[in-house]
Amino acid sequence: MPEEKKVPIDIVLKPIQRFILEEKSGGIVLGLSVVIAMFLANGSWSNEYFHFLEHKFGFVFNGNSFFEYSIHHWINDGLMAIFFFVVGLELKREIVGGELSNPRKALLPIAAAIGGMVVPALIYIAFNNSGEVHHGWGIPMATDIAFALGVLFLLGSRIPLTIKIFLTALAIVDDLGAVLVIAFFYTSDISYYNLAIGFVFVLLMYLGNRMGVRSILFYAVLGILGVWTSFLLSGVHATIASVIAAFMIPADVKIKENLFFERIRKYLDKFKSKDPNSKIPTLTNDQLHILEKIKIDTNKAIPPLQILEHAMHPFVTFIIIPIFALANAGVSLDINIDELFSTHVALGVALGLLLGKVLGVVGFTLLLVKLKVAPFPEGMNIKNLLGIGLLASIGFTMSLFITSLAFTNPEYVVQAKIGIFVASIIGGILGYIVLSRSTNSKPC
Repeated sequence: MPEEKKVPIDIVLKPIQRFILEEKSGGIVLGLSVVIAMFLANGSWSNEYFHFLEHKFGFVFNGNSFFEYSIHHWINDGLMAIFFFVVGLELKREIVGGELSNPRKALLPIAAAIGGMVVPALIYIAFNNSGEVHHGWGIPMATDIAFALGVLFLLGSRIPLTIKIFLTALAIVDDLGAVLVIAFFYTSDISYYNLAIGFVFVLLMYLGNRMGVRSILFYAVLGILGVWTSFLLSGVHATIASVIAAFMIPADVKIKENLFFERIRKYLDKFKSKDPNSKIPTLTNDQLHILEKIKIDTNKAIPPLQILEHAMHPFVTFIIIPIFALANAGVSLDINIDELFSTHVALGVALGLLLGKVLGVVGFTLLLVKLKVAPFPEGMNIKNLLGIGLLASIGFTMSLFITSLAFTNPEYVVQAKIGIFVASIIGGILGYIVLSRSTNSKPC
């Protein structure tokens, strides 16, 4: 069989492509970004690091400035909107045809996610029940799917696929919960005029979906210039616009699988029957037309939702999230212990994540199993359920994001970040140890 022609650039690109396709790569890059951020925040460049994030830029028209925000604000409201758009795409895919499409199979990870949100919030509130510190109750509710899955995939084939699917479904429901918490509890004063304009654009996206419009450019223009901009001006956090816009992206196909297979087979037969001039490294016109038809039918066979998700996921994983980490994970460790514990923010966040996640995930899951509402996934036992609960305590990205919304006091922000780091590191290490030792245990 003829081999694919190799070119010198493959020596550089192939290893990069293999790394990007590795499930654990996102967690590795995110971890490196955290280390770099901590180095910048505590090294000789710390002043420049923090000052750089305060620089503002925007747009000027007719002498008036618009959208003039700090770099830190643009990262959290602009770049993270792209992250939440991909989260929305993943949510819709799971609801339409994934683990959340089967109510009985979805019950257990949904219950685990709810328990993993409610219990941490209650633990935090128990330590911080009044004043501004009370606003941080949403911080320990979130799970960082990239870090959690990164740790899980480090264990490789020793972990059953069902457990990986369970954690993925749990984390996706957890993301949905975080989005709802941001929408209802971390939104500033609302401009209903701009919000109404935003929903007009949402309606246009919905109508386009129903009419069969599959142009990604159509949804990009309405989603970015319409929905996102309107929500940004309305006071409702712009990341919510991203999730709503993602749900308007078509998830259907124009060509069913069987028909697509038959068409491609015929195209390939025609392509093979044409006489390629082997002496010239180019294609004939007939071959070009056939390949163009294959490309058109292939696009018709892939839902726009999955085209976008597949295209954007590496960008979000290896560009957006690392930039967010660089901007938000930098914490100066030159802090007084008395100041760190001047409130119970750090303690509430750390215990909420580390203790609350485990109690919520494990407790709610076992409750449904004992009540025979839903069975354990095949291959799961109490030990690896405990490991999943510990991995769910890695709250990094989403927890940091909610911290930026919950507090304006820099002291509380630092305290919350310390709590997040401590819980995430301990939870990740313990989760890895428990799961690595639980693979030989018998399922319940």
